[in-house]
Amino acid sequence: MVIISSLRRKLKVPFYSLFQIFYLNPRYILFIHLVINDMIQLTTTISLFVFSYVFQKINASLCCFIVTFAVFTTLNTPLNLALMAVECYIAVCFPLRHAELCTIKRTYFLIGCIWSLSVVSILPDIFLILATEPLRLFYATIFCDRDILFQHPISIQKRDASYIIFLSLVWLTLFLTYLRIFFAAQAASSAEGKVKRVRNTVLLHGFQLFLCMLTYVAPMAKNALSFLFPKYNVHILFVWYILAQILPRFLNPIVYGLRDKTFKHLSLNVNKRLKLNFGVLQWSILMVHRLLLM
Repeated sequence: MVIISSLRRKLKVPFYSLFQIFYLNPRYILFIHLVINDMIQLTTTISLFVFSYVFQKINASLCCFIVTFAVFTTLNTPLNLALMAVECYIAVCFPLRHAELCTIKRTYFLIGCIWSLSVVSILPDIFLILATEPLRLFYATIFCDRDILFQHPISIQKRDASYIIFLSLVWLTLFLTYLRIFFAAQAASSAEGKVKRVRNTVLLHGFQLFLCMLTYVAPMAKNALSFLFPKYNVHILFVWYILAQILPRFLNPIVYGLRDKTFKHLSLNVNKRLKLNFGVLQWSILMVHRLLLM
């Protein structure tokens, strides 16, 4: 019992220290929310893609359920990245007020606002289809795509207008914050190497954010490409899905997680502790085995 209790305490420490930072630091709260959101998004969109290719047509109600979650999580990502950019801007340009402005309570409140904005963007479409075509929603089988499910002209116009507003606000936020971060780092440090690293970081984030921004131009771009190349409509949908949905969400953990010094240092420490604990586990199992043989 003593061996087991000691082993449990040793195994608990690294995981506690790893997860503690995720709910005590606003930056990592936003990061873990981004990762969980992207996991849900990839699960729903890949399921939607597989259903579309395997079954061709599915029940409209099931399609509505999957599309709703896909839209929620897809729209959450750029908004979450905008909040992370603002947090980084405050940390760099106003370090003395960072703890005052970026509190845990405000972080969770802003995450709630992100989900509220995403919900507001899709709920009117659901109410509209329930009011105009209730039988189609419950009994029809359709090729599961948002434009086919919500094909009412009002839904399409509302989607395009909301995407343009989101694109303008998010892009303006990201552009101004990263520009100020770059100039602040350049003014604070005279070392050319450090300024170059900051510039490379900003460029990397800019490229990754550009891929996420494709979410807002996806409907118009896909329609234009399908009109120009109607024979390759399926290929256009697949390539656009990889560029706008899959690739940015594989880059998010790398850009915002593995490149972060604190997160990287903590991960290395946990990895070392796990190796040490694995050795302790082997020793404990050997001791228990010997005690049972006595």
